[in-house]
Amino acid sequence: MTPADLTITPRDRRFGRRQPNVQQRWWNGNDPFATAFYNALSLTFPKGEAFFVESVKAFRDGTPERLAGEIRAFTKQEVMHSREHVAFNRRVVDAGYDVARIEATVAESLELTKHRPPIANLVVTMALEHFTAIIAQQLLSDPRHLAGADEETRQMWRWHAAEEIEHKGVAYDTFLHATRDWSRGRRWKVKSIVMLKVTEQFVTKRIRGMLDLLAQDGITGPRALFGVLNYAFVRPGMLRQVAGAWASWFLPGFHPWKHDDRALIELYESDYRDAIMAPAASPATAAHAA
Repeated sequence: MTPADLTITPRDRRFGRRQPNVQQRWWNGNDPFATAFYNALSLTFPKGEAFFVESVKAFRDGTPERLAGEIRAFTKQEVMHSREHVAFNRRVVDAGYDVARIEATVAESLELTKHRPPIANLVVTMALEHFTAIIAQQLLSDPRHLAGADEETRQMWRWHAAEEIEHKGVAYDTFLHATRDWSRGRRWKVKSIVMLKVTEQFVTKRIRGMLDLLAQDGITGPRALFGVLNYAFVRPGMLRQVAGAWASWFLPGFHPWKHDDRALIELYESDYRDAIMAPAASPATAAHAA
């Protein structure tokens, strides 16, 4: 189901290196809830994406040549995502947040994976990659999510989102290859059970992470919980917006590329090219454009 003409392209880009050393505490529109949402998510990425890579690479031997190449490109993309989120998370700490509890929660979750069969870790990765892909789709299609961010930070999240869409089928295709001797019913049962468990953990732990960060801003109790739920489910409502795409996971014959959203990648690339080419325009070109 992955498009035959899809190319997974690692884009080695760096963000925020020229910004002031101390990032604005509420960097997303001066909104503590919007900021907490992305900060809590970003803090999971460095260790989480390393887990994704190892889970997929565990099954790369014997894969078809095309899938093997996609796994290599996926790995390169995820390594660069981790690098950029390490830099971003450092700015979160420099803004005054204590992230130790959130990072400990991630480490504890990953510790449990060491005692699971490799195929179980691959299915968890596949489910979480579906989450990152549908969130990425919303980030690129609805500008409200990052409207208040500075340009460097917004571009970093959009870059990450574009590549998450681009490689959204890799873990799934690896699973299909690894379970090629399974019945369709067995595949559906396993991936459905895992997705339900992953969803519970993903949502509850991200909410707890947001509440932890908000408490450090003096926002606690009902105000904090209402604000988190309102941001996640109402306005702009990221989790509400992705509900339909999330549910498609359970449909017979599901594949991430049944929804071909490469146009969003092309839109991102177009915006990025315009952004870097504009300063190079000559006065004559600018006058002609005017």
